[in-house]
Amino acid sequence: MIILIKVLQFFLSLSILIFIHELGHFLAAKAFKTRVEKFYLFFDWGFSIFRCKKVNGKWRFRFFSKNVPESYTVTEYQDAAGKKQKKYDPIDRSTLPADDWRQSDSTEYGIGWFPLGGYNKIAGMVDESMDKSQMQQPPKPWEFRSKPAWQRFIIMVAGVTMNVLLAFVIYIGLLTKEGEQYLPTTEVNKYGISVDSLAYEFGLRDGDKILSVDGQYIENFSQIPMQIILEKAKTIEVERNGKDTTIILPDDALTKLLAKQDPNFISFRVPFMVADLTADGAAKAGGMEVGDIIIGINDMETPYYQDFVKNIKQYRNQDVDIRVVRDYDTLSLPMHLGNEGVIGAYLAPISTYFDMEVVHYSFFEAIPAGFSKTFKELGDYWKQVKLIFSPKTKAYESVGGFISIGKIFPETWIWSIFWRMTAFLSIALAVMNILPIPALDGGHILFLLFEIITRRKPSDKFMEVAETVGLVLVLALVVLANGNDIIRLFR
Repeated sequence: MIILIKVLQFFLSLSILIFIHELGHFLAAKAFKTRVEKFYLFFDWGFSIFRCKKVNGKWRFRFFSKNVPESYTVTEYQDAAGKKQKKYDPIDRSTLPADDWRQSDSTEYGIGWFPLGGYNKIAGMVDESMDKSQMQQPPKPWEFRSKPAWQRFIIMVAGVTMNVLLAFVIYIGLLTKEGEQYLPTTEVNKYGISVDSLAYEFGLRDGDKILSVDGQYIENFSQIPMQIILEKAKTIEVERNGKDTTIILPDDALTKLLAKQDPNFISFRVPFMVADLTADGAAKAGGMEVGDIIIGINDMETPYYQDFVKNIKQYRNQDVDIRVVRDYDTLSLPMHLGNEGVIGAYLAPISTYFDMEVVHYSFFEAIPAGFSKTFKELGDYWKQVKLIFSPKTKAYESVGGFISIGKIFPETWIWSIFWRMTAFLSIALAVMNILPIPALDGGHILFLLFEIITRRKPSDKFMEVAETVGLVLVLALVVLANGNDIIRLFR
């Protein structure tokens, strides 16, 4: 059931992002009177699940239908060198019945069968469909290739613009409804930080109180790990045992952090106050109660939750005494641990230990705050992409595909989290699509900028080759990302 919930969230979010992105291209094309032949959610290679089109004033629908040439007949022949060629001839519509699907030049709307993409088929444009039939005919005034370069530029940039606007609108809604809550770094410094083995290797210690990163104080504690990674931090200033200490990070810190793929290499630590107990757990059987504070295992001191978690598993299938504080008394509770090495006790919520900072916004206050948040996320994601293309960091080894994306959604359907994840993915889609790779919007935009500056238009043949190269590069990136996911499954 958990997997199903994650999958449904992933596909709903993806469908929204694709629809909004393609809607941007569609609306811009229509605004400049450019014919859009097909508007599809998901890909319809070979056949489509659903399609509809307006023919002579009436909507016509098809379900689970094969794709057939709509506007051209294809004839194969041999040229003078004996090489096979294809000839595209426009269909003579005067010979077609009045209600024939091919009578209409209106847009065909549909849903394809391959649920990981979508597209607009804009007349007179070399795109991922690689449909060369139109390009062998004289240009028509309603075609993309007949429009001025500045109009074509707007059509191409409209997709990523809509994705950014979607994130902006979502953030406005979330900030208006829920405000913004975060854990201040000063609150974390009540108990100090907890570090994993890698952070320990860098020189950080449990209980350190973070003062700054590269001399910059960071108010929101959750932003500290990403600040270290994205800004390639060199130093972390901490307070340790009442003295200020500067931790100089090693040159390969970024490479190691990216390889580990765990943003919680630095986290907060808290006492282990019990919030709930499992019905059949060792803790309940041993007499533990809600509100108890766990302070030790046998003779070992575990003043913090993180200490307890690090050490309890070594007592699998053993009898242990768990020491707790209850109403100012210290008790020793005997219990037997099972094969998993857990006692069946839940930690109290973070708000029990810390005063969370909550900022509330009116609708009009949320607009500039949403704008600021959107462009901060854009900047942060762009920094992540730059790391991927830097061989020195080996960040490409941490690139994730559809499995990684699916994992970011929670196990239960919480709408606020769903929309927050959708906003993040919308920004990610915008950044990835604007990369100057042929077959992506950024590749088309790059060629259009070249045309606007030089007043020279790349040939259709060049665009076809560039599109093919781009498709290969995009496919390679998809294989890399999903290949990394599969490898991680077997580690």
